[in-house]
Amino acid sequence: MAAPTQVKAITVDNGVDVFYRESYPKSTKNSAALPVYRDLIPRLAEKYRVIAPDLPGFGFTVVPDERKYNYTFASIATTTLAFLDALDIAKFAVYVFDYGAPTAFRIALQRPEAITALITQNGNAYEEGLGQDFWPTVQRAWADPSPENIKTLYGFLTLEATKGQYITGAPNPEAIPPETYHLDYYLTTRPGNAAIQVGLFVDYKNNVALYPDFHKYFREHKPPTLVIWGKNDPIFIPPGAEAFKRDNPNAVVKFVDAGHFALESSLEKISTEIVAFLAHIGL
Repeated sequence: MAAPTQVKAITVDNGVDVFYRESYPKSTKNSAALPVYRDLIPRLAEKYRVIAPDLPGFGFTVVPDERKYNYTFASIATTTLAFLDALDIAKFAVYVFDYGAPTAFRIALQRPEAITALITQNGNAYEEGLGQDFWPTVQRAWADPSPENIKTLYGFLTLEATKGQYITGAPNPEAIPPETYHLDYYLTTRPGNAAIQVGLFVDYKNNVALYPDFHKYFREHKPPTLVIWGKNDPIFIPPGAEAFKRDNPNAVVKFVDAGHFALESSLEKISTEIVAFLAHIGL
């Protein structure tokens, strides 16, 4: 049985107050740590210590204005490393999704020995995974960051667009709890944060530039890998999932009938696969 999930915060990286959730088996604090999400936490915490931080610019992590934080994926990875160091976490299995993927893969380049297992749920690392229903608008801003192209990116931050990311591809979209996309919308568009989100859209091109380095890490270190993907995701499409096997033939690739936020409709399937995978590799 898992202990109740705790909400905590810790100050790292020169003033960043990282909000995180933590849970673990009542009997022990297992040495594995998994950054994951609210409903998945108690399921994994029956066996593992589970730690789920909010990245800077997201959720309830607070970055003081006087910190003059540079909201790039490089900075977010640096802050996450500082967070891990503050909690004295030297080795961990990592669950990645969306922006968590390039963050974790950047950490892997710096500390390849730290990652004991990789679980990626719609966390992309391949150009063929960039869905053409979403990315061309962003890619135009990469090629030409004109005011007009940058302004277009704000369209991804409306309530309608945010809701679309949650319900598109879900087998029963009416069953997605509305508080999920309403809270997401509120937090991403709170004062000053919309510009941060648009900046991260633009900076994502630097993750794509690192894809060859990520692939080299996969090939050389071959971390035990579970790729579990919402097959109906228009943002990161199935070819991106299959591509992991190209650099790590031992990667396990599975699909679920879900969209981008696959946990909202396939929690039982995903959690079961994760627990079985971790048990299979001896964690």
